[in-house]
Amino acid sequence: MRGNMAPRLAVMVATLWWGMLTGLAFVAVPSLFAKLGNPAVAGPVAAWLFAVVAKLSIGCGGGLALYLKFFAGPSLDRWAKLAIYFSVLAVLAAVVQDSVVAQQIVTARSTGGSLRLWHGLGTLLVFTQWVGALVVSWVLVSRLCETPARCPA
Repeated sequence: MRGNMAPRLAVMVATLWWGMLTGLAFVAVPSLFAKLGNPAVAGPVAAWLFAVVAKLSIGCGGGLALYLKFFAGPSLDRWAKLAIYFSVLAVLAAVVQDSVVAQQIVTARSTGGSLRLWHGLGTLLVFTQWVGALVVSWVLVSRLCETPARCPA
């Protein structure tokens, strides 16, 4: 699997990771709030979706960081190192979002917490994951295309 399949699989995972975050953050959740109209109804569904995506981000980002570190080649160039850093940053953002911020958003109204603050922080953390996935995907596609025979046309 190291030959030609592993790099292609890594590109696919990175691209699906980025697409999942894009679909959720920019399409699914805004549509959910627009269609349901009531934040009390849409909020818990959105929270559940973000929890699922955070766990998938942890898996995708962690797996891709390990792939880049141990299987992408004997020497890491600066772009591969950058992708590892962004992948780890995205994983950390997902962990904080899922374990701290999500609970604060869900309970902000009932506990008197600042919904605006926690929602803004949650948005920043999801955006951090999105940028991390984009950078990793970009670097992996670029590495795949270093050899023209391996680059998808």
